[in-house]
Amino acid sequence: MKLRILSSAEVKQALPMSAAVAGMKTAYQILSAGEAELPPRIRIDNPAANGVSLFMPSFVNGNDENPAGILATKTVSIYNDNPQQGLPTINAIVQLLDAETGMPLAILEGATLTAIRTVAGSGAATDILARANSKTVGIFGSGVQARTQLEAICTVREIEQVFVYSPNSINAQKFAAEVSGQGPIPADIQVAENPVHVVEQSDIICTASTSTSPVFDGANLKPGTHINAVGSFQPHVQEIDETTLLKSLFVVDERAAVLEEPGDFLIPLANGTVTADHIHAELGEIVAGEKPGRTDDAQITLFKSCGIAVQDAVAAQIAYQRAVEENLGTLLEL
Repeated sequence: MKLRILSSAEVKQALPMSAAVAGMKTAYQILSAGEAELPPRIRIDNPAANGVSLFMPSFVNGNDENPAGILATKTVSIYNDNPQQGLPTINAIVQLLDAETGMPLAILEGATLTAIRTVAGSGAATDILARANSKTVGIFGSGVQARTQLEAICTVREIEQVFVYSPNSINAQKFAAEVSGQGPIPADIQVAENPVHVVEQSDIICTASTSTSPVFDGANLKPGTHINAVGSFQPHVQEIDETTLLKSLFVVDERAAVLEEPGDFLIPLANGTVTADHIHAELGEIVAGEKPGRTDDAQITLFKSCGIAVQDAVAAQIAYQRAVEENLGTLLEL
């Protein structure tokens, strides 16, 4: 048996955004239908190195397309001091196993796969929840995640204008120059001087920052806005303010994760501002038609993504199948 190893560039080639967005809709529906086993992620902190490692196994039940199911494990490390050594903050691998035999099928560079499946999840949420006539996007953040988030949004909506805000204006200007006109992204990208300008001008907003406090005031949101909140994933980090949460139809990737991880919801929950019932639906429930999504063009919708292992499994399966078809990767005899 041969093990296929896919580099970052090969993962990108094997997992185009349109295929990833479609795959994430499937992944969310699988999750909400209870067709996946997702043991609690294992977390190992390394305070001395200012890092944390997460281990996330998953199994997707078999279906007509994949009778044996999908079996995968992701290992991801986030070491915040790495840039000082010229190393990436996030490093990861995804192991894809044959669900019938347990034999390893592939090892995929995981940071790239994670970035693509994360933004594809937002792309899926945008396609399902954002107004069909949305034309403008506001991005908070100017890093790699912000770039791919924008690509995903522009894949599912015909965006004409983008506003980007970062506390570091040089980074925001670099972001605008580098992504302008790339793929589905429009050429018209403006660097905003303040968060208010972004919020007041945007039909779709994406928060992909490293901020530990809210990046905009929900009082400035215009009717009909859709928001993807993807930056915060720790209980003490609140990227979205309580005003935005209260004004929005609140949709999540997984209820259990949102009740455990992000301060965007846990802090208002602890304050008594909201209850668990404020979660309207999992996105998979809307995909399956079990819960309604947006009901009118004035409604504000908010999608909170924590990231779930079933996304990694489905994305890895898509990338592996395309890699086999296109003869991508390095093969090793086992």
